[in-house]
Amino acid sequence: MLKAVRVRDIAQKSGVSAGAVSRALNNRPGLSDETRQRVIQTAKELGYDFTRLQDSKIKKILFILHRQHNTANAMSFYSPLLLSVENACSERSIALSFLVIGPTDNISQQVLQHAPDALLCVGFIEPEILAEIRQMPLPLVLVDHAIPGMQSINPDNYQGSMLLTKHLIERGYQRIAFLASSLAHYSIRQRERGYRQALFEAGMLMSPQYEVTAPSLTELTQSLEYALDELMALPEPPDALFCYNDSAAIVALNYCQSKGIRVPEDLAIVGFDDIELARHVTPALTTLAIDRATLGKRAVEMLVALSEGENELLPVKLIIRSSA
Repeated sequence: MLKAVRVRDIAQKSGVSAGAVSRALNNRPGLSDETRQRVIQTAKELGYDFTRLQDSKIKKILFILHRQHNTANAMSFYSPLLLSVENACSERSIALSFLVIGPTDNISQQVLQHAPDALLCVGFIEPEILAEIRQMPLPLVLVDHAIPGMQSINPDNYQGSMLLTKHLIERGYQRIAFLASSLAHYSIRQRERGYRQALFEAGMLMSPQYEVTAPSLTELTQSLEYALDELMALPEPPDALFCYNDSAAIVALNYCQSKGIRVPEDLAIVGFDDIELARHVTPALTTLAIDRATLGKRAVEMLVALSEGENELLPVKLIIRSSA
């Protein structure tokens, strides 16, 4: 039995992105005629099954977010992503619906009530919930999350964290701490790995005391403040703090202000995500910018293309401001 030709196969052979292949096969704008014809010819040569384009038309996508992300802090990141997904769906006349879930919910029942043709699972979701979702015969893409064997799209958290940590090292900081909420989230684990790798490559042996995870409390700000108390009580407190995201970094800025700790003179603080507020706090936050518009757009393109097992990383950009 011949192996089915995937969009990724066509993209590699024709030298274009998977999104460009999707546009060509579905006759959507955004490509030159020469590129469109080259992709279609490549698809024919590889034996692509063009009937898939009629048989599996996606008309409704369900955007699934875990309840733990449905907070003001988290939505500063996820709201622009949701808007990008909505724009990408609107361009293709695809209806979009939104569902917030938690571990005690009847997941299958809630998903089926929306009657979707495809699913976008966004952010951290427990493996048990994902296992239930995977039992549904629906195309699925993970966004800001990754599980082996599942199609996903993410910012390049690992390389981004290396870039940010190296920036701190180059600025002369010696005791660089890492503040996390939970290492259960794929993105946070990747950011911690990048932080460790950059320190390793610089020959800096950092005590494990400088890596702290906030305790599990109902209120995230309070739990982050407990972790900050732990860091600042060290015999040699950190001189730089890498916060797992901008919202946590803003909590750290407020904490420092209340404790009389000067930023960046006493403690440099950096974040990750470049949310809107990052440029407006005082001091303005050094961070890594994620192209959330492209993240949402590509997630929809991957669903529409019905590609299999692809994992895409989007580059991030270092934004240097006065907090470091």
